[in-house]
Amino acid sequence: MNDAHARLDPRARQLLRTLIGRYIHDGEPVGSQTLLRHAGLDVSAATIRNILAELEEVGLLSSPHASAGRIPTAQGYRVFVDSLLQVKSLGNSEVARLRSELPAGAGTQALLGSASELLSAMTHFVGVVSAPKREQFAFKHIDFVALDGRRVLTILVFADNEVQNRVIETREVYERSQLERIANYLNAHFAGRPLTDIRASLLHDLRATRAEMEGLLAQTLDLAEQTLAPAGDDMVMAGQTKLMGVQDLSDMDRLRELFEAFARKRDILQLLERTIQAPGVRIFIGEETGLAPLENVSLVTAPYGSGGQVLGVLGVIGPTRMAYQRVIPVVEAAANILGAALKPETTAP
Repeated sequence: MNDAHARLDPRARQLLRTLIGRYIHDGEPVGSQTLLRHAGLDVSAATIRNILAELEEVGLLSSPHASAGRIPTAQGYRVFVDSLLQVKSLGNSEVARLRSELPAGAGTQALLGSASELLSAMTHFVGVVSAPKREQFAFKHIDFVALDGRRVLTILVFADNEVQNRVIETREVYERSQLERIANYLNAHFAGRPLTDIRASLLHDLRATRAEMEGLLAQTLDLAEQTLAPAGDDMVMAGQTKLMGVQDLSDMDRLRELFEAFARKRDILQLLERTIQAPGVRIFIGEETGLAPLENVSLVTAPYGSGGQVLGVLGVIGPTRMAYQRVIPVVEAAANILGAALKPETTAP
């Protein structure tokens, strides 16, 4: 891919940029006469045809059928987004829309839902957002309720006012007074701290303390290990049906595979997680996703977070023939604004 790009002279680069731009706009194979009119090059149609043949030979273009027109390959799109695409910042009115619909203090789940809906509405494709892992959030309050046998209902209230209920099974049967005592201990000593810090502190204290506190801490750890363990990964998605009308994705078998991938969600979530440590926007084109159902689509992603801590990833799924110069700034701005909106909720007071 990089070798193919390195061999391109300025005329070939300009033709490739123009061809992909026309194909994204029109959805039709692009011929030499169209390029002669739009590429802005002082060359003959025969020269353009020769350059197109060279671009096809190195794998950047293909001829879909008997027509003289050509379309970009996944490799061609990769060269386009890496080195030929000119991306402008999102307009002030659209940034204002994102800020108004992703306000700080709106609640994490509401913000995630709004972010995925906005990504879908602003790009006309599928908006996806991976939910922050709850162990990254500070907790405000915890309660334990004895159910039956060794089952205990845990009620966790987080700093962003989200409430999470979990039924856990403990190693021993706890009396109501014991559960109250453990909850009071956690609330008094750890409220306002992220769950990962609490688990680490409990383990450290349990190893260091061999006096009368050991019994209490052991019981606390029994409950806390399960209660504060990471919940299952989750993701918010919006706009799946918008792909139904996309010309490139009109094949029903292809759509069925794509919607099965949406239903599974975990594959897409794992793909998002691959991007979580990479700053800025990342683009997966076709087979680069590593997921067979997504071989005919592209995924544009960016991590979001606050205080230098990455909380999750958001992005847009659409056809490879998407307006990347439009989608990239929307994803980038949404990631920045969502991170800022979540900031006060994920830090300890």
